[in-house]
Amino acid sequence: MIVPKIAPQFGANATGSRQERIENSPHFKDGQFKNLVDTPMYGENTSLWQSMVKLIKGGKNREPDTVIETKKLNVDSANPDEVSVTWFGHSTVLLQIAGKNMLIDPVFSNHASPFAFMGPKAFPYSHPYSIDDLPEIDAIIISHDHYDHLDYETILKLKNLAIPFYVPLGLGAHLEKWGIPAHNITEAEWWDEFQFNREIVFACVPMRHFSGRGIADRNKTLWAGWVIKSEKHTVIHTGDSGYGEHFKQIGEKYGPFDLTMVECGQYNEGWPYIHMTPEETVQAHIDLGGKLLLPIHWGRFNLSLHSWTDPVERASVASNQNRVDLITPVPGQMVTISNPLAYYEWWK
Repeated sequence: MIVPKIAPQFGANATGSRQERIENSPHFKDGQFKNLVDTPMYGENTSLWQSMVKLIKGGKNREPDTVIETKKLNVDSANPDEVSVTWFGHSTVLLQIAGKNMLIDPVFSNHASPFAFMGPKAFPYSHPYSIDDLPEIDAIIISHDHYDHLDYETILKLKNLAIPFYVPLGLGAHLEKWGIPAHNITEAEWWDEFQFNREIVFACVPMRHFSGRGIADRNKTLWAGWVIKSEKHTVIHTGDSGYGEHFKQIGEKYGPFDLTMVECGQYNEGWPYIHMTPEETVQAHIDLGGKLLLPIHWGRFNLSLHSWTDPVERASVASNQNRVDLITPVPGQMVTISNPLAYYEWWK
């Protein structure tokens, strides 16, 4: 195919020592990364064709019919004694912990696809956000290489800022192609730990998902969640994942968590193993030993068949049933874990 070779948005394949490290991974077999357990792409009696037909047909309330009233960004300086989080919709968050600013899965373009003229468009926000709105970033963390988590246009705006990147195995090839120096990229295998500074540790943890930016690179790069641990607090961002025993394993190793940011959206009965239902999101939070739950992966892109508010509405019910503390900040609103907001149905 000619386009992937020309368009830089598709990224690059790993070569040399990077590819050698990938091939030496215990999770890389038969030319692809594998999940910890068998993970079919589609559910029983479901095919790619059936899923595509349903997506094309559409459904009720899959996108908001008005502009979403978001918050103008007003982020305070990072407090070394506090954990603050600002959600920008979908999976993009600014995490402030131990006095440092961590940007996770930054997507600030208006589409989740290789080209602006195709693919899912971002929901209209009253306050669009950009890299220029953010405080000085100390580290960028990325969960996997899908377009709604690794955004080419956003990376181009970050490449001259000398910020360290922490990514799963294989993503370094994409970043280098886009101008990020190799010495600013740290690639991780599941369960790898990194001492970011004297106080903060990053840990790359397994999730149940898949990867790929084109038609011929399925599972050539790794997918992951990230634990961010300081002397006083522990936080996790799951990226994307189907439900599984790995949440209990992570909870046993790193929990309890002061804040969990868990995938809650873009699920479909046709792909039950690679994404979670909102009820599974709440159970994953419980498995992790979480205190506060921030549902992510919803509120910005239409990538499945459910209504755009279904994730948070179902997560709210499940949280109440399980006595889980759910926080639902408006996009752009900074929340501290010591004084979290009361539950607020802003989407209505």
